[in-house]
Amino acid sequence: MPHEITVQDLAAMMKGGAPLLLVDVREDWERELCSIPGSIHVPMNSVPQRAAELKAPEGTEVVIYCHAGIRSMMIAGFLEMNGLKGVASLAGGIEAWSCEIDPSVPRY
Repeated sequence: MPHEITVQDLAAMMKGGAPLLLVDVREDWERELCSIPGSIHVPMNSVPQRAAELKAPEGTEVVIYCHAGIRSMMIAGFLEMNGLKGVASLAGGIEAWSCEIDPSVPRY
């Protein structure tokens, strides 16, 4: 089972400048509504073809997020099964980010 991190952990990592690759796996229309600053967009259905883009340098945490944490957990598991190390799913997704960290991020 993939590792999960909380939105508080992610916010602390971002604030502290920790090496991080933040990946948004939501659909294009969702990304148009809102996103977490500094994230890259790799829609869930294109992850198998673009998995090489998600290999980060040693010591860099790869954090996958979606709307509520279900899709990101599936993608994190897929990436782990395919040899990617240091990958985590954002518990609660961008919904939790908006509710608990940055209320300026629109909810949907």
